[in-house]
Amino acid sequence: MATVVLLGTLDTKSEEYRWVRDQLNEAGCEVLLINVGTFAHGAELADIGADEVARAAGTELDLLRDARDRGAAMDAMATGAAVVVRRLFEEGRLDGLLAIGGSSGSSVAARALQALPVGVPKLLVSTMASGDVGPYVGDADVTLMYSVVDISGINRLSRAVLGNAAAAAAGMAQRYARVRDETGDERKLVGATMFGLTTPAVDEAREHLTGLGYEVLVFHATGSGGRAMEALAASGMLDGVLDLTTTELADDLVGGMLTAGPHRLEAAGRAGIPQVVSVGALDMVNFGPRETVPDRFADRKFLVHNPTVTLMRTTREEMAELGARIGDKLSRATGPVEVYLPLRGVSGIDVEGGPFADPDADAACFAALRDGLKDTGVPVHDVDAAINDPGFGRAAAEALHRLIGARRTGE
Repeated sequence: MATVVLLGTLDTKSEEYRWVRDQLNEAGCEVLLINVGTFAHGAELADIGADEVARAAGTELDLLRDARDRGAAMDAMATGAAVVVRRLFEEGRLDGLLAIGGSSGSSVAARALQALPVGVPKLLVSTMASGDVGPYVGDADVTLMYSVVDISGINRLSRAVLGNAAAAAAGMAQRYARVRDETGDERKLVGATMFGLTTPAVDEAREHLTGLGYEVLVFHATGSGGRAMEALAASGMLDGVLDLTTTELADDLVGGMLTAGPHRLEAAGRAGIPQVVSVGALDMVNFGPRETVPDRFADRKFLVHNPTVTLMRTTREEMAELGARIGDKLSRATGPVEVYLPLRGVSGIDVEGGPFADPDADAACFAALRDGLKDTGVPVHDVDAAINDPGFGRAAAEALHRLIGARRTGE
């Protein structure tokens, strides 16, 4: 029988959680109810009490109550909830997670939802399902449902919404429990990064890796794509990373719209996952329509990629800094790394005669990257080709295959 974990503030939402628990039971699911409320009311409903959640966060419930700081208490309970649900998942006691709440309950639940691996059912019914929902969804496959009315009692409307949520959570959890051990797919899983202007290289690499028996997940390097791959690498689900398209670092440095944040290109290294890295599309920073580009960049080189995307060429100084940042990040990796540098162009428009061709800027990037890795033993391969030329993607893919194989055999 599938198990749905219900997580919420039972001190304020006990009536609603009791009703949803009964709906899940009627749908054929076992239920584990976690209380993240810091007051006593409703605590008797919980299978895992608020005191256990607080301890998982390294504190005590009485201390949180005595401090009378609701913000700090909710932050601690969010930390503890993430620890508890991850433990339940690893123990095989969680096939889906359902949470219901207002702003505070949703913020606590978000941390727990995002702690679970991709593919595990996650559903949040929230009054906050409008505007920027990034803090609640993060980079996880969270399903967000608007509660329509406040979470305040069971009435005609909340009964319909919460009933649908319970049915959805039950269905997802039951499917997850059924297929979890039936896939039989033992292929190694590789994450790869791609942009429109590095597509030929990544397609060639993907086809080669697929032929070698890998399953390749391609992430569009648009900020959210890079963050998603970083999260997947951190979760331990990936066997290797083919990071040919590191363009998001340029947006983070210069202020473009497709940044993946300052910690891009770090998760695989921390996790010790084999990775092959290149400098795909570092020649560009992404903005919206041409009129949205900040005035401070007026004298720069631009290319209107389409009506909603304007590309700006990175300068020699910016490219040097990007090379240094990549070198620094890779120098701290705990797993095997190799770097492939396309000496004749880092994107489809950074080639001889192309609108972003700038060999001097590219050379500055390459030199800084090599310098950052000179004492690390990380191999840096200079390839006399542009990134999208035939053979570049295949060579990088073959290198990743070799690194994964060496790791598997302990060489």
